[in-house]
Amino acid sequence: MEESPTNDPSKAGKTEQQGAEQNSPQSGQRPDQGVAPTNDHYRPDPQVDRDQTPIPAPDVAGAKYHNPVLAQPTEELTGLKLENRMKIAAGVEAVMKSMQFSWGEAGMTRGTQVLLKMNQKDGFDCSSCAWPDPDDHRSVAEFCENGAKASASDADDRACGPEVFAKYSLADLSRMSDRDQNNLGRLTHPMVKRPGGTHYEPIEWPEAFDIIGRELNALESPDEAAFYTSGKVPNEPAFLFQLFAKQFGTNNLPDCSNMCHESSGAALSPTLGLGKGSVTLNDIYEAEVILIIGQNPGTNHPRMLSALQKAKKNGAKIISVNPLIEAGLNHFKNPQDFMNPIKALGVLMGDGTPITDLYLQVRVDGDMGLLRGIMKHLFEAEDRNPGQVVDHAFIKEYTTGFESFEQNIRNTKWEDIEELSGINRGLLLEAANMLATKTKIITCWAMGVTQQRQGVQTIQEIVNLHLMKGAIGKPGAGTCPVRGHSNVQGDRTMGVWEQPTKAFQDALGKEFNFQPPYEHGYDTVEAIKQMYHGKLKVYFGLGGNLLAAGPDTEVIAEGMRKQNLTVYVGTKLNRGHLTTGKTSLLLPCFSHADIDMQKSGHQMTSCENSMGVVSQNKGVLVPVPGQIMSEVAILAGVAIATLGPDRTNVADWVAMTENYDVIRDHISRVIPGFEKFNEQLRQPGGFYLPNGPRERKFTTKNGMANFTTTELEKYSLEPGQLILMTVRSHDQFNTTIYDYNDRYRGIHGERRVIFMNKEDIAERGLKAKQPVDITSHFEGQQRTVEKFLVIPYDIPKGNVSAYFPEANPLVPISSVAKVSNTPTSKYVVVTVAPAKVEKAPQAQKQRAEAVPA
Repeated sequence: MEESPTNDPSKAGKTEQQGAEQNSPQSGQRPDQGVAPTNDHYRPDPQVDRDQTPIPAPDVAGAKYHNPVLAQPTEELTGLKLENRMKIAAGVEAVMKSMQFSWGEAGMTRGTQVLLKMNQKDGFDCSSCAWPDPDDHRSVAEFCENGAKASASDADDRACGPEVFAKYSLADLSRMSDRDQNNLGRLTHPMVKRPGGTHYEPIEWPEAFDIIGRELNALESPDEAAFYTSGKVPNEPAFLFQLFAKQFGTNNLPDCSNMCHESSGAALSPTLGLGKGSVTLNDIYEAEVILIIGQNPGTNHPRMLSALQKAKKNGAKIISVNPLIEAGLNHFKNPQDFMNPIKALGVLMGDGTPITDLYLQVRVDGDMGLLRGIMKHLFEAEDRNPGQVVDHAFIKEYTTGFESFEQNIRNTKWEDIEELSGINRGLLLEAANMLATKTKIITCWAMGVTQQRQGVQTIQEIVNLHLMKGAIGKPGAGTCPVRGHSNVQGDRTMGVWEQPTKAFQDALGKEFNFQPPYEHGYDTVEAIKQMYHGKLKVYFGLGGNLLAAGPDTEVIAEGMRKQNLTVYVGTKLNRGHLTTGKTSLLLPCFSHADIDMQKSGHQMTSCENSMGVVSQNKGVLVPVPGQIMSEVAILAGVAIATLGPDRTNVADWVAMTENYDVIRDHISRVIPGFEKFNEQLRQPGGFYLPNGPRERKFTTKNGMANFTTTELEKYSLEPGQLILMTVRSHDQFNTTIYDYNDRYRGIHGERRVIFMNKEDIAERGLKAKQPVDITSHFEGQQRTVEKFLVIPYDIPKGNVSAYFPEANPLVPISSVAKVSNTPTSKYVVVTVAPAKVEKAPQAQKQRAEAVPA
């Protein structure tokens, strides 16, 4: 075991540099990073294990009359003001919005303190996206607008404590907007909703732990419980969470990855051997061509725009593929430039940096056809210029399956490519020409790809493109899935997965002296189904908001109501905390920004970013008054109360709570790449995890990078049907709603909107701002959400878009991507009609009116 501050409590959580500055990770370099982590193969046909029992379509529109506690956001319109779509992202306005929100939420002192320490080497990790921080110099303001909003929300000094819950019932709280729920402030005390109760009431921590232990131990099988994790959870509590679940006896560890980048892992694991991206931040700077597919960095990963700006200055060409024209993919004004007096005036007066060289406005779910078109052009260019376009030397040395792949692409008909993608052959040729002579190619993608019906196969085509060009495993080239939440990638690395490998379970069992379960558990979609069917009886959520993040909102709500116990650990109130089981616990925990003091001193945790860098997370703010506990302490309390001395080492849980270095020592012996974890974490900027594909070490079953021969599926719609995709607004992160605005798209004061092509609006006899109802159609089922306002927008004909979580009730629980089981939030067949709100039956109406508004 390596030396760590475990032996000296005075050093616990300290960040003194245990190595020289030059030991910090350098992302452009590629030294031998050691043996790649254990491969993470997916099952060949995971569909065989999934529950196919039909779930009837819920009464989405009528649910508000049946249940006093609303699972869906309220339908009340909040005052739409429509402006022109913006063409420039960030700039002075982004700076002003950051300051306004930070100071408004947390006050000037706390707000400024949190901003200055966010993403710094001696500070804490932003709790929003997982975009990496620079390895070397970091600016004083190393944050973006949405990161500022997220951390300011965490730093909120308002208290949502017992007084609030005494004043408002669960039904009352559910009639608030999601924004207003978040604005109630930080959760401060453990609360309980007892059987038959209408309010959350205070409870002491020991009793809360006792309730959890009693309910879990009363189950007939450990597999009747599910343990859900948010990507906001740092490595140390994530490791303990999966350890507890497995010591309890189940691999039911659904997480938010199942609903976002599961498709990425399912595609990358069998093709490259690692379900993560292969590039670093310096690779972005060095790339010759960058493809951005199904991603809106201006809203979802704004700091990525700084990297793209640097790449552009170095000569990179950028191809953007997206159904919506987004400001962040158009022009970018870097707020950092305003701090430079030489640049400030020019930036203020100019249009900023042009980001996209070629914008391909693909149809929703058409990316696979688009990629095939580009590769078909590349093969034709190779025919005219043998050996100049396709990297045959790389293919011969490192890959298998090329011949079948090549034939598949060449046999694809141009009319099918153009029909599916909505992009003509000439524009695809322009894209291919930008790639033909280049090998430093990076492809970035996000949920615009992963949540399609063929998300896995589309990502495999991305891999195919890189393999045919030899554009992987060298500086400036590779795959870049852009992860959403701050530690969503790290949670999976820590073992939060319903399909653990035998190697991981063996190492975990050896380290903690127990026999872990090896049977695969439920992912998020399967867990929702099993809750609905009554086969799960305890739901434990460590962060997150499954109700608002998942598909088929009313199906999730019905499943939650069937639970004997629901446990929610979080920092602020959200709608998911209100739809409960018979008994429900609401347990307050620290945020990334909070100082975590334990017996041995000020603790730190760690997070893994999108590019595999693990760095420290050390809070800087005194927590708001109350009885808040760290996630580690909460999990230790639950483990001790549930497992007791007969099934776990109680003293070890106590030691891990008192000093998080003990947790990291355990991790260092269980997970490859974390050797000397405590020492490496204290290096400035943290450390890189091993990454096989980055070194052209492909840990697949055959040890090679594998081309994939995919099937291009066409689809047909009934007359009047459209394809819907759900998106975020600019004033939200994941399911957290900060305000009702989406200024880049010109939306102010409203969220219940549907973006439509002008021709589609005219064909249906609709007009701008008209209220409409949206109905989804899936396997003969219909689901309807009411009162959305029509917004004419630049979107391909036949496609529409709306915000989640408002549109999530339209996504059927059984509509999932092949292999990954990810909900198809980017492919929902819908019809749109003028709003026709029916009157509720009298008895239902009286029941609803009996609940205070």
